Amino acid sequence: MNLTGKKVLVAGTGKSGIAAARLLLASGVDVVLFDENETCDAQKVRSVLGEKDNVEVVIGALPDCVVEQVACMVISPGISIEAPFTAAFRNRNIPIWSEVELAYRFGKGRLCAITGTNGKTTTTTLVGEILKAYYDSVFVVGNIGTPYTEVALKMQEDSVTVAEISSFQLESIVDFHPQVSAVLNVTPDHLNRHHTMEIYADTKMEIATNQTSDEVCVLNYDDGITRSMADKIRAKAVFFSRTEELENGFCLKEQSIVRMEHGTVADTVCQLQELKLLGSHNIENVMAGAAVAYYMGVPMEVIHNTVTQFTAVEHRIEYVDTIQGVDYYNDSKGTNPDAAIKGIQAMVKPTLLIGGGYDKGVAFDDWIQSFDGKVRKLVLLGKTAELIADTARKYGFEDIIFVKDLREAVQVCAEQSKEGEAVLLSPACASWDMFDSYEQRGELFKEYVKALKE
Repeated sequence: MNLTGKKVLVAGTGKSGIAAARLLLASGVDVVLFDENETCDAQKVRSVLGEKDNVEVVIGALPDCVVEQVACMVISPGISIEAPFTAAFRNRNIPIWSEVELAYRFGKGRLCAITGTNGKTTTTTLVGEILKAYYDSVFVVGNIGTPYTEVALKMQEDSVTVAEISSFQLESIVDFHPQVSAVLNVTPDHLNRHHTMEIYADTKMEIATNQTSDEVCVLNYDDGITRSMADKIRAKAVFFSRTEELENGFCLKEQSIVRMEHGTVADTVCQLQELKLLGSHNIENVMAGAAVAYYMGVPMEVIHNTVTQFTAVEHRIEYVDTIQGVDYYNDSKGTNPDAAIKGIQAMVKPTLLIGGGYDKGVAFDDWIQSFDGKVRKLVLLGKTAELIADTARKYGFEDIIFVKDLREAVQVCAEQSKEGEAVLLSPACASWDMFDSYEQRGELFKEYVKALKE
C-alpha cells in the first residue's frame, strides 16, 4: 500500500507510537495519533511531535468519522489486537499493521529477526555485535529498546538489521519478511493476552510466515514446540541444541559449540571455557546467535571473536555488587517463570530470592520446584505475591517474607542474608503493576543495593 497523500491512524502514544508517527510524518503522510486513556495529555503529545499541521491527536473515545478517514491503522505492541476499538477497522476492512510492519515497509537492506519467550534480548544484542564486527551499516532494533520505526528511514540498501520481535508485534504483521528468523523457545507467558499456549506458539511462528524455501529459520531442537515448527514453515529449519548432538545444526561436542554437517564438525564456534556469559541458557543463546549470524553471511572467525568477548546484557543475571560478603544480582528481565528458573539455575550460593509483580495469568509451580535447595528465603512483592506464596507452600516452602516495595525487599535481604550468600532479583513476573518497565525495576534495584553502602 502506497501511503502518499493518505491518512494513517497510530494507536498508542508511548515510545513505539511516537516513533511510528514520526516516521509517517517524515514521509509526508497525515497522522491521527490516538490513545484511549483519557488521562493522556493531548497537548503534551503534540509538543513531543512538534506543532505540525498534518497531525491530529484524539484522546478517549474514537469517533467513527475519524476511522472512515484513514487508509490503515498502526497499532503499538502494548495494545491488544482484540481491543474493542479495533473492531471498527476490521468491520470496514481497514488494514491493521503492527509498528514493525510499518517499519519493514520503509526500511531497506537485509533483515534478521529473533523471537522467543526468553533469551531474545541477549541473542539479539549478540547478533548485533557480530554483525557490527563485519558489516559497516548495522541496526539493532525492536523490542530491545530502539523502535524499528525510529531508524527505518536511515537504512540503505547495504544495511543489515537485527530485530528483537515480541509476540505482541507479530500479532498484526502482513508483509514483514526477514531473510533469517529465529524462534528461541516457547514457554507459558502472556496468556492473559494470547489466551492459550497454542495461540501463543502460533503467533511466535508468524515470524517465518513470509519466508521462502531458500531462507532460514533457526529453531531450538530441545524445545518440543519450536522443534515441531520445522514441519509447518516454508523456510529451511536450522536447529540448535544444548542436549543433543545433531546431524546438522549447532550443538555441543566435547565442550565446544560446533556447526555440524552430515554428522561431522564443519566449524567450531568456540569452546565453552572461552565464554564470559553465565548460565546454561546462555549457551543456547550463543548457539542461536552464531547460527543467525552465520546465515547472515558472517565468517565463523568473526563470530568466534565476538562471542568469546561478549558479556551479559543489563538486567539479565547482571552482577551488581558484593556487600558484606553477599553477592547481589539483577535479573529484572526474568519476567516469566521460565526465565526466572534460568536465573536460579545460574546461582552457585544459597540465595535470597526477590519475586512477584504483574499477573500475566501464568502458573508458578515449575519456578518453585526449581528452587532445588538453593533458595533460602523468598521475598515477595506486587500483585502476584499471595499467589506465589500459596504455590510455594503447596510444595513445602515456608520461608516467605512479604514486603510493600522493592526498596524494602532489598533492605530485608540485606538484614537477613549471611556472608557467602547471594541476593537475586528475578521476579518471574512483568513489572507493570509497580514500575514502567523491567528496566526501571532493575535500575531501582541497583540503586537500592548501592545505597546499602552509604
